[in-house]
Amino acid sequence: MTIKVIITKDFDHMSEIAAGIVKDIIVQTLKDKKEFVFGLATGNSPTGMYKRLARMANSGEFDSGRISSFNLDEYVGLPGENAQQRALHPESYSFFMIQEFFGFLNKKFIDTSVPWGCLIDQKKLIKELEENPDDWNELGTDKGKSIVIRDNAKSEYLVWIRDTVIKAYIQKIEKAGGIDLHIIGVGGRGHVAFHESGIPFEGSNVLLVKLDDNTVENAVVDGHFAKKEDSPLYAISMGAELVYKAKTIVLLANGERKTGPVGESLLNDPTPDVPISYGQIYSEKGGNLIYVIDKLAGKELLENKDILKQKSIEIEVLD
Repeated sequence: MTIKVIITKDFDHMSEIAAGIVKDIIVQTLKDKKEFVFGLATGNSPTGMYKRLARMANSGEFDSGRISSFNLDEYVGLPGENAQQRALHPESYSFFMIQEFFGFLNKKFIDTSVPWGCLIDQKKLIKELEENPDDWNELGTDKGKSIVIRDNAKSEYLVWIRDTVIKAYIQKIEKAGGIDLHIIGVGGRGHVAFHESGIPFEGSNVLLVKLDDNTVENAVVDGHFAKKEDSPLYAISMGAELVYKAKTIVLLANGERKTGPVGESLLNDPTPDVPISYGQIYSEKGGNLIYVIDKLAGKELLENKDILKQKSIEIEVLD
């Protein structure tokens, strides 16, 4: 099992340490490859790291012109009359990446890809699902569900989503040779991207997800949307199995809200109830998993070092 946990002082320290680790991996990888394939997350946790990486690239510490990237997820159902308006919405993840990372780079990436959720009209999606119940089925044990569109689906719109939005994103990642390093965060219930709690690990490549009520409500509570009616109900997301195919995973987490899921992900057995716990399966298969977290997020791990030791998980506390 190859899992290393690095406990940092606070958000800034976490961002600094993570940026250094990521930069070193990029530099080392580009010695052997022409192009580095970067997996990216949104949310608060990576923002400090992204700004540091941009400064490093701009000062010549690595060549951002030899990097392509794939983002984890994107909303379906953002306000807007068309795909362009939805993609430019301030809460779209395309907009987020420009604002928090891409926009700071003097030399742009070769290519940047975000799942094409903004192409989907949420009202039409809901209508097609309601009118064609035999075309799809749900997977998951909680309120958040993966919507699987069947091979024999009759709805042209659902088939288009399956083939042009979902399968095409998987194929683009495969064509790039897979992801060298993936940055991930931690959802409040231990989810990775929009792979919600309870969605099975098996077959979780790119998913069409009906969002958990808790996820929808939190988007309003956290100030991303004014009211529940504006908050998207669906998303396109990489699933845990696809995320954890990357050669290296760097997981970032800070704050008390992440304490429980971070602890459960390593102290307990892997379970779809805590999607980031798939990291244990990933490491057993030879994957390289690095947690870079602050003291608050790592509280339960610090209190249970003996369990980590039994699992051969290395923990390093940086003062």
